[in-house]
Amino acid sequence: MDIIIEGATVVTVDSKKRILKNHSIGIEAGMIVEVKERVKGESEHVIDGRGKLAMPGLVNAHTHLPMTLLRGVADDLPLMTWLEDHIWPIEANLNEDHIRAGADLGIAEMIKSGTTCFNDMYWHMDAVAECVDKAGMRAALSTPLLDVMGPDQRGMLLAEGESLIKKFQGHERITPFLGPHAPYTCSEELLSAVKDLQKRYGIGIHIHVSETEDEVKNLRKERGETPFEYLEALGFLNNRVVAAHSVWVSEKEMEIMKKRGVKVAHCPVSNMKIAAGVAPIPEYLKRNITVGLGTDGAASNNSLDMFEDMKIAALIHKVNSMDPQAVPAEIALEMATIGSSRALGLDKEIGSIEAGKNADIILVDLKKPHLTPLTNPVSHLVYAARGCDVSHSIVNGRILMMEGVLTTLDEEKVMAEALRETKDLLEKTGTHNKLF
Repeated sequence: MDIIIEGATVVTVDSKKRILKNHSIGIEAGMIVEVKERVKGESEHVIDGRGKLAMPGLVNAHTHLPMTLLRGVADDLPLMTWLEDHIWPIEANLNEDHIRAGADLGIAEMIKSGTTCFNDMYWHMDAVAECVDKAGMRAALSTPLLDVMGPDQRGMLLAEGESLIKKFQGHERITPFLGPHAPYTCSEELLSAVKDLQKRYGIGIHIHVSETEDEVKNLRKERGETPFEYLEALGFLNNRVVAAHSVWVSEKEMEIMKKRGVKVAHCPVSNMKIAAGVAPIPEYLKRNITVGLGTDGAASNNSLDMFEDMKIAALIHKVNSMDPQAVPAEIALEMATIGSSRALGLDKEIGSIEAGKNADIILVDLKKPHLTPLTNPVSHLVYAARGCDVSHSIVNGRILMMEGVLTTLDEEKVMAEALRETKDLLEKTGTHNKLF
């Protein structure tokens, strides 16, 4: 064996929802080969799992990774004010050095808080892919596609998107996606071109849909249809579409989503912060619509800690419906693991701890006052645990963090570079924001 984790409490998130006390996990050639009380064979790398909980690595179904550099620069604003008056003007000055620094910072934050795979849409995606590959993370990556500035922008971004597909299709840890930004920033011609590219390459689509009530009202006024009705009329929807947010959705649209197999990336903290609303997650679950969990970018969350989003996802729907069973802890955990994996089409590879799956595993240190006593492991993970409780992060059988120390990134160097590039970006933009 390459790695043996011994004596842990294993929350498998498998189809039987097994929780295995005092069990061991054998890892070889990047795969989970055994989950038993005792694993046969020997290994030079044995991790003592006593006092720790082993679980699948968390899967962030929607984020914009390099926006870590914009954390805190424009808070407490409505979405379009936030975008048009603050974020987009800053992003106009982004270069690859900014992107690499922001991506490295985000990857470090995710590894340290237990996320092992993420679904990203942002600029200069080749640079983000380099950071992912270097750090050993797993990711689904897409270049944002929009043509609000006309056909020249459309052609350039489509070429970038297709280049990313050709470069990374078949990569063991990087899955290319197509990233049309949203129905309100994409013309019919662009959405049609995306549909054709998806058919050609057989890959997933990552798109923002129905994030705010104004977005829905504006599209209905312009086209006489709601966003999902509009996309359905274009023949755009299918079971490889991941629709981020999906907050303002009608009963009719839910039936369209179910019929087409559309997946949802739920971002409760971001939706709360910009006052977008509360997505109808209990209704999606009743219809067996796949729901994954995401943080959104660090500029609108402002954290990439999936434990925080798990807790909020479980709580917000209880109070919104006045039903304490609306989203139980077990469902919130599934959304952050196997649900997000299913949304990305990776559930055969990751999302649960089972023999034959890739070894994307994290360990949570239970020897903490707020995790004592251990009466209900799933409850503790959702309602009590924090990202800083993660001691080990393993991706594809490679240890990316051991006892809280990153092994593939220099944490101090990453933070110093992020500070330097943020200062440069803010100065280029002429924003009033300053670093303290």
